[in-house]
Amino acid sequence: MPIMIKRRILNLLAALTILTTATGTTTMAEDTKTHQPVTLINAFEVSQDQIEETIRFWELARDFLKDQPGYISTRLHRSLSPDAKFQLVNVAQWQSPQDFQAAIGEMRKSDLGSDMRGAVFHAALYQVIRTDEGPE
Repeated sequence: MPIMIKRRILNLLAALTILTTATGTTTMAEDTKTHQPVTLINAFEVSQDQIEETIRFWELARDFLKDQPGYISTRLHRSLSPDAKFQLVNVAQWQSPQDFQAAIGEMRKSDLGSDMRGAVFHAALYQVIRTDEGPE
């Protein structure tokens, strides 16, 4: 992998870490006492010319996070419309807010780059409250 791509990948991971640090995990999850599975929804504002690079960044973050305790799954979605505000949306499942916070803590401790330019992340943890079968 070329050094420039490696540097950008590390920058994305750092951006994810900075995002969590800047917003604080309490902003992402006010109720951290639950031990039920939670969903991370992270919408990415990214220009058309940075989409493929951002996907590569996401893959590296996925590879790091999937080895962390409490990780269940993740899926990256791409908009069908080039005019959509959020070109990429990540939806990940975690066993609990605590597991997610611990994984982000591990990411902070790693040697993962400094910052990511050109993408804006909107992330929060969610809990299922209704399904097509009724209330949870």
